[in-house]
Amino acid sequence: MSGLITDSTFDLARLALDGLSRRQELIGTNLANVDTPGYHAQTNNFESTLQRAIQQDAAPLRLATTQAGHLARPTDRRAEFNALFEREGGSERADGNNVNIDVELMQQAETGIKYQALTQTVSKKLLLLRAIATGR
Repeated sequence: MSGLITDSTFDLARLALDGLSRRQELIGTNLANVDTPGYHAQTNNFESTLQRAIQQDAAPLRLATTQAGHLARPTDRRAEFNALFEREGGSERADGNNVNIDVELMQQAETGIKYQALTQTVSKKLLLLRAIATGR
């Protein structure tokens, strides 16, 4: 059911914010292990999962129900969002570590900007809903 407040965009925004937050944690872990021999930089790829979620919400697949009392199973995408991957590319040092501080700092800045933009967008939508509700 889609309505003014039960809009799926809030769920998708929450998933995106969770993915960005997790990426920031991984960047911090990568930076903390810059001198750890054999450590490989990690990242998450929540964007592809988010894209699938958007496509599924646009054209949801319904389970066959044999009785009127059957409920559709909710989609839980948390496991997909928490999947970790080794960061592709970069050169491995002699000690086996491939963390590049410049790449990590760039990713940190980019992730922070995306997080801030998304929170501002959600905030503006909530302000719009508030204005509609109060008639202002």
